Amino acid sequence: MSKVAYLKIGELAKQTGLSVGTLRYYSDLGVLHPVQRGNNGYRYYSLDASQQVEFIKKAQALGFTLEEIKQILDVRDRGEQPCNLVQSLLHQKIEQLEIQIKQMILFKAELEEYRTAWKNNPNPDSDTEEVCPLISSVSLNS
Repeated sequence: MSKVAYLKIGELAKQTGLSVGTLRYYSDLGVLHPVQRGNNGYRYYSLDASQQVEFIKKAQALGFTLEEIKQILDVRDRGEQPCNLVQSLLHQKIEQLEIQIKQMILFKAELEEYRTAWKNNPNPDSDTEEVCPLISSVSLNS
C-alpha cells in the first residue's frame, strides 16, 4: 500500500517563503485549501500547493485582493475559465487608478499652492497657542 505524500504547513512555508501564519490566513479565507486535516488539527497540503501559492502571489502583484483571488478561484473550481472575470477586475482596477491619479494631481497642486504661500511668509506671527500657524491656516473645506 503506497502512502500519499503531503506537505505539512511548515514545509510549504519553507518552499514558498511565506510564514505559517500567512498560509493559515490564506486557508481560512479559502484561497488555499489543505487536502487533509489531521486528527491533531494539522493542515496537510498537496505537493503542488506551492504552485497555488505562486498563483496567489502573482495575482497580488497585479493588485488583486485576496477576496478577488477567491472569486477567481471559485469560478475555476466550478469548472469555468476565469479569464473574463480577471479582465473585468483588471479593467476596474485601471479605472480606480485613473481616479486616484487625478485626485493625487489635484492634491499635489494644492500642496504646491501652500508651499508658495508659505515661502512668502515662512514664520507668521500668532497670538494663540497654535502648534504651527502655517498648518492652522489650512482650510479643511474641500
